[in-house]
Amino acid sequence: MTNKTPSPAPRDRETADPATVLRVFDRLEVGPVTLAPRRLVAPYRIHIGGKTDVTELIYVYETPVFDPQNPECRNLADMIAAQAALNYGLFCSQIRFIGTYDATDRAFLRDMAENTAREIFVKKFLEPNPFLTGEAMALPAVRQKKYLNAKLKFLPTESEARFPPWRLWETDKNRHCVLSSGGKDSLLSFGLINELEREVHPLFVNESGRHWFTALNAYRHFRENIPRTGRVWVNSDRLFSWMLRRMPFIRKDFQSVRHDEYPIRLWTVAVFLFGVLPILRERKIGRLIIGDEHDTSRRTAHQGISHYDGLYDQSIWFDNTMSRYFQRKGWAVSQFSLLRPLSELLIEKILAGRYPDLQTLQISCHAAHKDGDRIRPCGKCEKCRRIVGMLTAVGKDPRRCGYTDIQIAACLKALAEKGTYAQTASEAAELLNMLAEKGRIPSTSSPTGESLPAAEILRIRFDPVISPINAIPVDLREPLYRIYGEYAQGAVRRAGQRWIEFDPLTDPEMVAPYPFELSPGHGATAQPPDTLQNTAYLWGELCWPDAEERFDEMDTVLLPVGAMEQHGPHLPLDTDAYDAEYLARCVAEACSDPKPMVLPLIPYGVSYHHDDFRGTVSIDNDTLSRLVYDIGMSVARNGFRKLVIINGHGGNSPALNHAAQKINRDARIFVCVDSGETSDVDIDRLVETPNDVHAGEIETSTALAVRPHLVRMDRIQRDIPEFSVRYLNFSSKRGISWYAHTEKISASGIMGDPTKATAAKGEQMWTIMIAHLTAFVEEIKHMTLDEIHQRRY
Repeated sequence: MTNKTPSPAPRDRETADPATVLRVFDRLEVGPVTLAPRRLVAPYRIHIGGKTDVTELIYVYETPVFDPQNPECRNLADMIAAQAALNYGLFCSQIRFIGTYDATDRAFLRDMAENTAREIFVKKFLEPNPFLTGEAMALPAVRQKKYLNAKLKFLPTESEARFPPWRLWETDKNRHCVLSSGGKDSLLSFGLINELEREVHPLFVNESGRHWFTALNAYRHFRENIPRTGRVWVNSDRLFSWMLRRMPFIRKDFQSVRHDEYPIRLWTVAVFLFGVLPILRERKIGRLIIGDEHDTSRRTAHQGISHYDGLYDQSIWFDNTMSRYFQRKGWAVSQFSLLRPLSELLIEKILAGRYPDLQTLQISCHAAHKDGDRIRPCGKCEKCRRIVGMLTAVGKDPRRCGYTDIQIAACLKALAEKGTYAQTASEAAELLNMLAEKGRIPSTSSPTGESLPAAEILRIRFDPVISPINAIPVDLREPLYRIYGEYAQGAVRRAGQRWIEFDPLTDPEMVAPYPFELSPGHGATAQPPDTLQNTAYLWGELCWPDAEERFDEMDTVLLPVGAMEQHGPHLPLDTDAYDAEYLARCVAEACSDPKPMVLPLIPYGVSYHHDDFRGTVSIDNDTLSRLVYDIGMSVARNGFRKLVIINGHGGNSPALNHAAQKINRDARIFVCVDSGETSDVDIDRLVETPNDVHAGEIETSTALAVRPHLVRMDRIQRDIPEFSVRYLNFSSKRGISWYAHTEKISASGIMGDPTKATAAKGEQMWTIMIAHLTAFVEEIKHMTLDEIHQRRY
């Protein structure tokens, strides 16, 4: 094997055009997928200069997980097949995805393709890469708004032209999948969840090549001894090599180059993660655990180009992005790592100390080899140096997981001479200090400069951005943090540039809600607003000193606006008012901390069209618009930069939109009105009734879900509007906006069919509304106004 790097190309780094050098494929096509109950096959076609080359990406499952005739299964299969392609947006003029992709899928794929293109450009072309040859070795660090060269096109097949209806997966949050690899992180994650006596499903993804060696010891043990162990076989490594052989800037002998990183790909975890989703769906698993530690969440810059240091798919931002995507899709799965507050060194210490039998299965070496029935590490690579060094530093024997005495001595010698490049400087320094104190390396050893103590490395570290206390569900925090505390040297919290000691077990954040679990019977969907757990986000309940403190933490506020009007003979007059306030509170409750503030409800709206029915209280458009405008301006004076108006009554829309425009004009803050737009497309798929716009199937279902005692089931009746002109239909995509007194259309005040309403349907509708609006608020509350107006990396 060789690790020599070819001589740099003659072209000057300042003159080479990255797009010209890297855009080597005319088109990459993915799909259409051929689906069987246990098998997924996706063609990958490359078009170059009029020629076409094709290979296949294949996933194979141990049990049936797909119904080939089910649109939901086909959509999931298409998303699984698409992930590997996101590594090639830098190299194609166009990528075509042939299959079923809804708007949520398309937005996700575009975002991740752009993200990955930037990461690959920086990490694989601007930083040293021994796999490169020719002009690609000398590309300039060009700062661009976007680095994605490919235009993404989505082409449905004839059989996949219809999208599956939005449906919430029936999952159980007490069931945990550990995405397993044989490395220390997944082994420790399994050990912890298993010790807590939670239902745990270790799922391995078996790449067809030598990379599977890293997982083989663990998989064999788990298959024989651990119930619910599963495996997915995938040939993604063959696909990646197939693509590399067609890239002119990759050395022809790339397979003989000894290196600890992949030549090009950086979107890898998702290839495995999406692959296990059919099993999660089949087994009704609600939590997906991946093993990532504190220092894999990094934001940095290379010559002015911001990036995630090639670790995005191991970061907390990746976890949150995936959880929000699952939420929008209705897949009812949350993704997180149990290990975010822990350093790599502390993870190894806990694994070896608490679960020594699991630690013997650990293989973290991508150059591992077979030795009889067991896989053994190479003992030469940077990963082996780290593992041997960490085990030795914490007083454990590396021979237990397969290292020989000769390999251990060589690894420690290499550590003293070369150090590690995958660890942060502080963690590497602490490792060398610990080894020196044990006399295993010379005390003066420091390949990158003088080693400085970094005591926080062996502490539980809570950072409000990359490792907050509430990054995992509430029920897991106390038992896990107690276990960590047995091995750590205390706990610290980041405050600016300093770490401050504290006791997480007594911190109020221990009971802060986890924002990514919404499912029937869980969260806010079954609770009236006055029983929600934490109401510190309610504007009206704060004293002014509390308001001063809270307002400094959060710049997003929700304003619910309803109406007091007839809702047929069977629903209460305050239906729109209650629903708007309920939705606002549920969204705030579901958001991560700091939560958006919720203003007191405006209970009256523009309801003149219901005046023929007793009980209706209406205000004028000008009155409502002026009231909301004054509130918005006052909110802006309190320092808030984002106002989300949650409208519970369609008749309010003109007045609210007018007010929002004026607030934006005069206060120059972000203002929006949601009258259901974030969720209507999904709720419409659940509704059987045309023109169901008032007191019908939708509103009766949502009322049955949260206030069944106020629904007069003995009075419900069917009253569906019919019009002579199809453009007047309320549910028509070609329908115009028009206005009429309700009594002219319906004598009962109902416009729809409440006889088709059910509480179960209402729960699903609430979950859809809460999930989508929470996802939207979660995104904007972390953005600056500039980032809202124009996308930033």
